[in-house]
Amino acid sequence: MTHYSLLVGSSGGGLAATSFVELTSGSSTFSVPDGYNAIHIQYSVGGGGGAMRGADYDQAGGESAGAGGGSGAYISDKIFSVTEGETISYAIGTGGADGTSFYSGSAGSGTNTTLSGSSSGSIFTLNGGGGASASGGGVQGPLRSNTAGTAGSATISGSAITSGIFSDTDDSVKNVNTNTSGPTATFNDSSNGAVGSNNGNCSGDNCRIGGSNGADSYGTAVSGGAGGSSSGAGTNGSAGTRGSGGGGGAAQVNSGSTAGGDGGNGETKYRFLQVI
Repeated sequence: MTHYSLLVGSSGGGLAATSFVELTSGSSTFSVPDGYNAIHIQYSVGGGGGAMRGADYDQAGGESAGAGGGSGAYISDKIFSVTEGETISYAIGTGGADGTSFYSGSAGSGTNTTLSGSSSGSIFTLNGGGGASASGGGVQGPLRSNTAGTAGSATISGSAITSGIFSDTDDSVKNVNTNTSGPTATFNDSSNGAVGSNNGNCSGDNCRIGGSNGADSYGTAVSGGAGGSSSGAGTNGSAGTRGSGGGGGAAQVNSGSTAGGDGGNGETKYRFLQVI
């Protein structure tokens, strides 16, 4: 009972959790407030990779779908030890640009989302997803080879807190493992991103083929950009969001082929806790 009483509201001397702060771009620093010993990362993800455009040919015996971009590595509801007063440095990854080349070229890869402390050292690096690519094609053939964007990898260096209690913003006392409000709804979750999809080539002159989907982020919680439609005038692949990969372009639409989408930007949302 004494253990819990230390956390019950300001009258008991405990510190309630701070409000969440969301970071969606750039790089900078912030400080750990006095009395707090933990940072709760509700979510964080590296930037998603861009997708390739579709490609149409002149009597080459087929058409090419744009491959989808990969997604960034992620964290959902992890809590790390920090030291009061230390400076925390962050960088938020950006999504990779779509690839505009028809027969050979690459889309941009997402960049990394990172967090480190002046005392704690590196806390995590969430690598961005790879951009899709194409190679070896020509307007009259051969058909190009299509490669989907790769998965971003997660490096977790900080000291994770998986047990203990804290006072929430309403002064209610909770176990740390009740923090499941992040995208995957799982406490202490982190993992690599995912590989984009690759519809490849269709067979036969003037065959129609839709673009490939971008990789989902946060496991399957956030969908990747949708591949472009090959019906009628067609549609471009859509951009990823929240670290997911961009969707690839379609081929042999009324105007030839369509563009791929950019990868989704990274993000981080955090608050401070006093964990006992």
